[in-house]
Amino acid sequence: MKKHSLRPLDGITVVSLEHAVAAPFCTRQLADLGARVIKVERPGNGDFARGYDQRVNGQSSHFTWINRSKQSLELDLKRPDALEALMQLLEGADVLVQNLAPGAAARMGLSWEVLKAHNPKLIVCDISGYGADGPYRDKKAYDLLIQSEAGFLSVTGTPEVPSKAGISV
Repeated sequence: MKKHSLRPLDGITVVSLEHAVAAPFCTRQLADLGARVIKVERPGNGDFARGYDQRVNGQSSHFTWINRSKQSLELDLKRPDALEALMQLLEGADVLVQNLAPGAAARMGLSWEVLKAHNPKLIVCDISGYGADGPYRDKKAYDLLIQSEAGFLSVTGTPEVPSKAGISV
């Protein structure tokens, strides 16, 4: 008789407004631990990381690796009906993870202060490159920028031709 092993996050639902690396990697880990992850994407192309290359059935290998085990839903969150659909989805969720541009989620009415009125048990995880306060809080963070600011580019490549690391920092 085969035993069914429970994973630590079985029964947990995570809704994610994510793109690129930080939030998708976070929610991939949650999915690997058993959470049901619903990735909400923009209409059309969705996550821009989908187009980095076309190695896996027309999608990028990075996108496929970092988004395995997730469900995907396309919503135009600039439309009131789509935002309402997201709010209904969040009412039954345990976690919201987002790495939109700084302040974008709050401008859409998706701050923790607003969401807790709809679902008091909801955990909201806002991921940003520079944190919620401090002088750079409103800046977007990109891998090449972070590698440059940290001085990482000065120790990769050659003095004549610096180059970024092949993996995202």
